[in-house]
Amino acid sequence: MARAWSLKARPQGMPQHTDFAMITIPDRPLAAGEVRIANRWLSVDPYMRGRMNDVKSYVPPFVLGEPMQGGAVGEIVESNADGFAVGDKVQHMMGWRDEAVVPAAQVQKLPAIDVPEQAFLGQLGMPGMTGYFGLTEVAAAKSGDVVFVSAAAGAVGSTVVQIAKARGMTVIGSAGGADKCDWVRSLGADAVVDYKAGVPVVKALGEALKTVGADGIDVYFDNVGGEHLDAALAHARMRARFAVCGMIEVYNSGAATELRYLARLIGNRIQIRGFIVSDYMDRQADFVRDMGALVAAGTLKREETVHDGLDAMPDAFLGLFSGGNRGKMLVRV
Repeated sequence: MARAWSLKARPQGMPQHTDFAMITIPDRPLAAGEVRIANRWLSVDPYMRGRMNDVKSYVPPFVLGEPMQGGAVGEIVESNADGFAVGDKVQHMMGWRDEAVVPAAQVQKLPAIDVPEQAFLGQLGMPGMTGYFGLTEVAAAKSGDVVFVSAAAGAVGSTVVQIAKARGMTVIGSAGGADKCDWVRSLGADAVVDYKAGVPVVKALGEALKTVGADGIDVYFDNVGGEHLDAALAHARMRARFAVCGMIEVYNSGAATELRYLARLIGNRIQIRGFIVSDYMDRQADFVRDMGALVAAGTLKREETVHDGLDAMPDAFLGLFSGGNRGKMLVRV
């Protein structure tokens, strides 16, 4: 029988290990159009915290006692679907388990790009698509723009930094701790804000702007919210564009974000736009083409923080909220 993680209780504030429980999934024959997949790599992502709350959102909440879901890459071990054969490497959304029975319509073969298979859960998967379309479409970033990226050492942020540099932008990243800040610089960032250095982000961003010779930012890519969003408002140029895909700072606290500089969006005509990566799924081929070209050119760097074994899923997930990852957080089954 397959094993899977389920949500035992809805977290109050920061999730605890006791909120999760391992369950078994009884074996059953495949129905027509289904495949059985042995999962090799599992993804944990900040958006999953919202699915642990019983509230209406853009994705349904996890059901207590039932297998949780998330991105996964694996190998087909049994097929009852045309076009899919045993041995095919695929990605799907039945993660948090070691084996999954999935309708073939919900499965995608891995693109023919010469990268390790787990990259399709990070830079060449949903996080990468989030960064790509958030920067190029939502924020309409262009060559010459000054771009501020929060959580720049994460899966999404590190991709944004590199795409922005490849397209001729000046980039300021924010990361926590000297090691992560050094890594963000190695990705090409022109300046880095260390939000753990004890200096308010609004002040640190101002100093970073001086080092790159700019008087403000044109684009803010927000993964964090809170103090970072307020700092971006404080330093936004006229008609700056903000692409907001995450606010990890408030996911567990539930506290309202204090935005002291919010009124600047009026006089500076700042555009703030939230988005979900699923808005762009019909353009996935564009993303694969452009990112594949960057991979082929040797332009992209990526890093992964890997936990081993299905039992490690809760640890990997909780690590997202304590700065435990550099690049993409993954579990290798």
